[in-house]
Amino acid sequence: MADISSLLDLMERLRDPRDGCPWDRMQTFASLASYTVEEAYEVADAISRDDMADLASELGDLLFHIVFHAQIAREAGLFDFEAVVSGIVGKMTRRHPHVFAGEQAGDIAALTTAWEAQKAAERKGSETSLMDQVTKGLPAMRRAVKLQKKAAQVKLDEAGALSVMARLREDMRELESEAGAGGERSTAGGDRDTRIRIGNLLFACVRLARHLDVDPDEALREANAGFEYRFRAVEKALLSQGKAILTASPEELDTLWKEVGSEEG
Repeated sequence: MADISSLLDLMERLRDPRDGCPWDRMQTFASLASYTVEEAYEVADAISRDDMADLASELGDLLFHIVFHAQIAREAGLFDFEAVVSGIVGKMTRRHPHVFAGEQAGDIAALTTAWEAQKAAERKGSETSLMDQVTKGLPAMRRAVKLQKKAAQVKLDEAGALSVMARLREDMRELESEAGAGGERSTAGGDRDTRIRIGNLLFACVRLARHLDVDPDEALREANAGFEYRFRAVEKALLSQGKAILTASPEELDTLWKEVGSEEG
C-alpha cells in the first residue's frame, strides 16, 4: 500500500536536476497556481456529480499539487511538506479547543464565533481592516460572499431579503437607463458604466442568495447544469431530424427550446 512518502519521493524524482522531467523542473509557484485552482474545481465537480471514483482520482491530483508546491519550497529553502502538515495540525488543534482542550462546544453559532475569534487572534498585527481577512485571489462570487459576511459582522448589511430585492430593482432600473441611453454616450464611458451596473446587480444577487440561505455558487452550478441539459436535448432533437444545431433556424431553436423546457417542467 502506497503512503505519502512514495508521493514525496516521486515528486523529488520528477524535479531532479539531472534525470527529472523537463516540464516539472521548470515549474514555479506562479506557473502552477492556475492548475492548482483548476484541480480544486475538478474536485468540486466530482462531488456535484456524486462520482466517488472520480473524486478519489481528483483528490489525488490536488494532493499532487500540494506536494509539488512543497517540493519547490523545499528546494528554495523556504519550507517542506512536513512543515505544511505540522502547520495545519497546529492550526486545527488551536481552532478546535472543544475537541482538544476540554472547552465546552456550545451550538454551531457559538463554534463559528469562536472560530472567527481564533482566526482574528492568529492574524493580530498583520491586518488593518476586516477586509484584509478575505483572500483577494478567490473567485469573484465566492469573494463577494465573504466580503458581505465580514460587513454583516459589524451590522453593515441589508435588513433582509425584501430590502435586497428593492436594491435589485433599483440596480435594474439604473441598468435599463444605461441601456436606453446607449446611443447618446461614448462607447468607452458606456462600457464602463454598464460594467459597474452589472457588477452591482451581481453583488446584490449574491446578497439576496445569502439572505435566503442559498449558496450562490451552488445555485449557479445547478443553473449551468440545467442550461447544458436543455441545450444538449435540443441538439439531440435536431439530430433525430437529420439536422445540425449550427444550421437550424432561430425559429426552430426557439420552438425546441420551449418544448424541452415544458418537458422538464
